[in-house]
Amino acid sequence: MDAPPSPHPTFDRGATAGGGYPARPAGLGPTAAVRPAGLKLSLVAPVHDEEENLPSLHRRIAEVFGPGSDWELVLVDDGSRDGSAAVLRRLVAEDHRVRALFFDTNRGQTTAIAAGLAAARAPVVATLDADLQNDPQDLPRMVARLLAEGVDAVVGFRQRRRDTVVRRISSRIANRIRNGISQDTIRDTGCSLKVFRAEAIAAVPLFEGMHRFLPTLLRYHGFTVVEEGVSHHPRVAGRSKYGISNRAWRAFKDLLAVRWMRGRLVRWPKVELLERDARGGRSASGGSSGEPVARAGGANQGGSR
Repeated sequence: MDAPPSPHPTFDRGATAGGGYPARPAGLGPTAAVRPAGLKLSLVAPVHDEEENLPSLHRRIAEVFGPGSDWELVLVDDGSRDGSAAVLRRLVAEDHRVRALFFDTNRGQTTAIAAGLAAARAPVVATLDADLQNDPQDLPRMVARLLAEGVDAVVGFRQRRRDTVVRRISSRIANRIRNGISQDTIRDTGCSLKVFRAEAIAAVPLFEGMHRFLPTLLRYHGFTVVEEGVSHHPRVAGRSKYGISNRAWRAFKDLLAVRWMRGRLVRWPKVELLERDARGGRSASGGSSGEPVARAGGANQGGSR
């Protein structure tokens, strides 16, 4: 049986790494962990008061991805006040593929996702909610598309939402407003089911509230994002943490920040590099010995490729 999880990690309040967060939570160590041989996929799920849903989530993921060790499940307890922490400890003890992080206080979904991404060790990372409204069964298809098409992210949009009429209508309106201001075309920014190449998502700086805009931010930074229709289920246990009243104004302010980022991106001109071959032989570009070597590069406009 595996050893029990370590004590709660805390966030280092030191220098940030290109964004609003420290490079890594101090509890994870200063550098990324060595990737276990054969590990292909990390699944990251933030957890806040999901005690009743966690065993079913683990069971469902194990059914979808099988008994092998080519996947891991990273669960981030965002200061839960119920028995979620005890359930996570039990899952880690029972299954070596489960890893758990514990916050000493509630920090919000973006912070939980950022910590999970920092802990993930596989070259492909998927995010999903812990409430089972996302179906893990959609993930193998999304991963296959990511690899087959050579894109940087595949993000889900809920084809048949199992929410109230008010939530569906408000979400539709919010998506139109977001796309209008951010000048993007993502159909469902609220869908947590997403698959990323690890190096792509690691290149995007995160700030509080930015989890809603990850596909847009990826496109701003020149990465390729495609959308995939996914299923959606009603919540069967626990309570939703979000409603119109507690996220509308905050999300709108975050949207304005995202729009500002788009206008302030570094946009490369056409770049030409001039250098000499120090060894005196022929250059890779075919120039003669001692000639300057010119290389031209296209512009990175910070948008969709």
